[in-house]
Amino acid sequence: MDQQPDRDITGSTTVAPPPSAPISPAPTPMRSADSKIKVLSVAFLVLVSTFAGYVGGHFSNKTDKGTPVEQQQVVLKSQGQLISDIAERVGDSVVSIETTSRTTSLGFFGQPSSAESESAGTGVILNKDGLIMTNRHVVPAGTTTVNVVLSDGTRYEDVSVLGRTSNSDTLDIAFLKIKDTNGKDLKPAQLGDSGKTDVGDTVIAIGNALGQFQNTVTSGIISGYGRSVTAGDQNGTQTESLENLIQTDTAINPGNSGGPLVNLDGQVIGINTAVAGDAQNIGFAIPINDIKGLVATVTETGKLERPFLGVVYLPITADMAKQYDLPTDKGAYIPNASEIGQDTVVDGSPAAKAGLREGDVITKVGSESIDEKHSLTSLLGKHQVGEKVRLSVTRDGKAQTIEVTLGAAPQDQ
Repeated sequence: MDQQPDRDITGSTTVAPPPSAPISPAPTPMRSADSKIKVLSVAFLVLVSTFAGYVGGHFSNKTDKGTPVEQQQVVLKSQGQLISDIAERVGDSVVSIETTSRTTSLGFFGQPSSAESESAGTGVILNKDGLIMTNRHVVPAGTTTVNVVLSDGTRYEDVSVLGRTSNSDTLDIAFLKIKDTNGKDLKPAQLGDSGKTDVGDTVIAIGNALGQFQNTVTSGIISGYGRSVTAGDQNGTQTESLENLIQTDTAINPGNSGGPLVNLDGQVIGINTAVAGDAQNIGFAIPINDIKGLVATVTETGKLERPFLGVVYLPITADMAKQYDLPTDKGAYIPNASEIGQDTVVDGSPAAKAGLREGDVITKVGSESIDEKHSLTSLLGKHQVGEKVRLSVTRDGKAQTIEVTLGAAPQDQ
């Protein structure tokens, strides 16, 4: 079976749904064979130099608590035991997903031809009744069958796709439902708070690596926040813009898509979605806070309805504030259409109806400020379709409050 790949990163964008605009170049490519050799070499050198340093201290730094080597062994064993405990506790909430899809293309003489393909990914159990969260690219439009396999090997073949976000949406999420769990109470994962994590925090990824190594566990750290990328499949035939991602050096492999990124409390703080294939340990996950509003809606109604504002925006940085002469170095800037070559306030959208304009800077959603860890998309994601929210907006140097009734984002069927 072909695994469902975690998408390669082909460029960078920093805009919100529905469309996006590139503002930075793609990463410099590196041959994959060289990458594997260098990763192994660096890991080996770190281990050797660490060991040598502690051996050197064996003779001069002995204390009542044992040698530095012994102290380090205690730390490593404790950390290893902690990761093992978390993996055991969370593992039952992680599922492998197997899909069959049919695609149609034009063959010889313009005649349509269809082909069937199999792929694999990962999902997270949300409740005991069989609600599962994954990436939309794990179960794309054209998916004909979906099977779910639990960590204990239990297999369910009667699985439906409740809904998936649109391909033009920067949130790569879909929801599945096991129609009949055969009386088995599934173990839901505990969702954490991605806004409380920091760069350097230890995180753990669990997933169906390569589509054949179920519940593979890897660990690393959070490397950065607020990353915006353009991701595509291995063939380069489809690309999509993703924004406000967590960057991690935790090993994420093809087949990990849709699986959890977990903190040391065993809580899901991200959903793994993409990897930089030509880099060394650069993977990306969707912050769980961006998804909580969707989870609540799907749990309550059984339908996926994504809150929709209808603007294209640029997350403000200090450099951008100088470039555009903005009054603040934090917030969401709605640029002029001429600046990025596309409309930035969607006609007929909630934003247009509320009177948002090009050049506006949105600084808060309700009482929550937009910053590096809390994007406009993230804060709107906490609300539900039909809900009224107050936006703090700076226009022509003056602060004002605009009330918006959120609409429903379009979906791909």
